[in-house]
Amino acid sequence: MTPPRRRLAALALALSLGGATMACAQRPGGGEAVVRSEAASFRATSFAAGLEHPWGAAFLPDGRMLVTERPGRIRLVTRDGSVSPPLAGVPAVAAGGQGGLLDIQLAPDFASSRELYFCQAAAVRGGNLTRLVRARLAADARSLDMVQPLLDATPAQTGNGHYGCRIAFGPDSKVYLTTGDRQRQSERAQDVSDLAGKLLRLERDGRPAEGNPPIPGNNARPEIFALGLRSPQGLAVNPATSTLWEVEMGPRGGDEVNLVRPGANFGWPVVGHGRAYSGAQIHEADSRPDMQDPLRAWVPSISPSGAAFYTGEAFPGWKNNLFLGALSGAGLLRLTTEGDRIIGEERLLWGRTRIRHVLAGPDGFLYLLTDESRGRILRLEPAEG
Repeated sequence: MTPPRRRLAALALALSLGGATMACAQRPGGGEAVVRSEAASFRATSFAAGLEHPWGAAFLPDGRMLVTERPGRIRLVTRDGSVSPPLAGVPAVAAGGQGGLLDIQLAPDFASSRELYFCQAAAVRGGNLTRLVRARLAADARSLDMVQPLLDATPAQTGNGHYGCRIAFGPDSKVYLTTGDRQRQSERAQDVSDLAGKLLRLERDGRPAEGNPPIPGNNARPEIFALGLRSPQGLAVNPATSTLWEVEMGPRGGDEVNLVRPGANFGWPVVGHGRAYSGAQIHEADSRPDMQDPLRAWVPSISPSGAAFYTGEAFPGWKNNLFLGALSGAGLLRLTTEGDRIIGEERLLWGRTRIRHVLAGPDGFLYLLTDESRGRILRLEPAEG
């Protein structure tokens, strides 16, 4: 019997790992090591420090960076890596466990509107939930103005897990927002009357976007663009195809990269490769015809987090590659792509530090946010190979 596509994806991964190579060489006289990977040589330098669990970031048009800290702060990082005091005007968040102040993105017209969006865990009656907020960065970049909650991923529940909270603007200029299944009731991801465990597509004022796909089922929420997500941690637009890719953590195995299609059901918790942390079986099968298989699945888990496609000029060999931060893998994952296919994988800086998010900078360098109480921003710069 031919294995289902999900099994093939996991098998392809296992085979590809044999080709992932990396070598490090110390600079004469000390300093940062040169990492010689398959397609580039680079150094990982410390760009900024003094951040507590940095989670999301966005580059301003002038090259400065806004960075969120999970406990509930936004800071401005200058082009030389200096970190500002916390910005004023940031609303209170439900900081605990996996919750707090999470992703941040600039509006496509930020240069004229100064509008930005961020996602947070919010405490409301009945527990906590994922909340999308719109605000404006003040002219002096020291505070937020016109702070406006746009959407709550209801219903609320107790607990501090699986908020999702990645934001992306699609080629259609709509707002895409991931929400997690909130961990304690995984079946919420399949309930179309519930906003947990979904990818939402919204207008910039938080309304359901025009042209959203019809979702089968009773009382389906019009914000839903795709469903069946567990703990979505990455969201990025493929520059080669203008498609949206979603990255999520499985439980004990079963991490996924998914190609987003309108109305897609990614299967959680009905199908997948993972098991419960106890080792017990979760899924009824690896795959099902009415549910979409991932582009890539990992067993055992690497705990993928924030993601970015590389489009810069500093690393020509990385053009259009997808980079993922890894938490349990404690490193950086590089996926080579061909259109909307993944054709290779390389593990970089593996086992060194938990990477929460990856950004491609306007200078062509890659920036990595470390998931640490004394968090840093690392910068990958070209080096002679």
